[in-house]
Amino acid sequence: MTSDQIKEVSIKHFAKNGYEGASLAHIAEDVGIKKQSIYTHFKGKDQLFLQLCRDTSENEIRFVIKFIEINKTRPIKEFLYDFLLKSIDRYEKNDSSKFWIRTAFFPPNHLNEMVMKNVYVYLDKVEALLIPIIKKAIADGEISSIIDEKRATAAYLGILDAIFVEMLYGGPERLMKRLEASWYVYWHGLSREL
Repeated sequence: MTSDQIKEVSIKHFAKNGYEGASLAHIAEDVGIKKQSIYTHFKGKDQLFLQLCRDTSENEIRFVIKFIEINKTRPIKEFLYDFLLKSIDRYEKNDSSKFWIRTAFFPPNHLNEMVMKNVYVYLDKVEALLIPIIKKAIADGEISSIIDEKRATAAYLGILDAIFVEMLYGGPERLMKRLEASWYVYWHGLSREL
């Protein structure tokens, strides 16, 4: 139970302050234990951080799978746009998502390689999950067959990346401006709607 409490509190600290700014002493204090007790569950800050990376990567993949299961029968335009909106909402309301996005963009230098392995597994999995959705939309005539599903999916993930950047740097107004402009160009290129 305590290791779960440590992870729950740690994710808030790492999401807010990053790796360098998070303190095991403050985490232990918020959990209600002594700092030394953390070492009963984790060898140190690095092991705790990497465990959180694995956990949050799995959480984010579960979110994508659940989103697809619930929304797979919706029109592709609604499906794709709503996925972007849900991603924004998760970042704003969920410490796990905030931690994941911050860590993907700002991994600690000494843990970069291990963190990025998790990030690439996540990105590859999301791409693999979205490709069949877009392929079906092409087959159903919802989007243009001129663009193949792999290219359409890669471009869509580019929009998601742009949104993540604005979540981290830009604030709500810049985020919505980037979302609306990117989505408009993407959707009109994909659907050839005027």
